[in-house]
Amino acid sequence: MATYTITLSAAEDKAIHVVAMDAQEWIDNVVHNRCRIAIEEIVASEVQRLLAAGQPITGTKDDIVLAAPIKSAAERQAELEALENR
Repeated sequence: MATYTITLSAAEDKAIHVVAMDAQEWIDNVVHNRCRIAIEEIVASEVQRLLAAGQPITGTKDDIVLAAPIKSAAERQAELEALENR
C-alpha cells in the first residue's frame, strides 16, 4: 500500500475549506474516485485485449490491473520525449 502526503500553502488550505468541510476527506475522495475511474478503464481495455487474444479473463479487477502489461504515465512520457529528441 502506498502513502502520499501533500503540502498546501495557507491560501490553498483556506480555499479547500471553502469547498470542503473536511479537507483530508475531500482529498481522499478525489484520489480514490480517480483511481476507481482508471481501474475501470484499465479493466475494460485489458478485457478487450484478452478476448482478442483468445486468453482467459480471470481474477478480480485488482488482479487484472496488477497483471496488465500497461505503462505508467512517466514511462509513456519518457518514450514520447525520446521520440521527440531523435
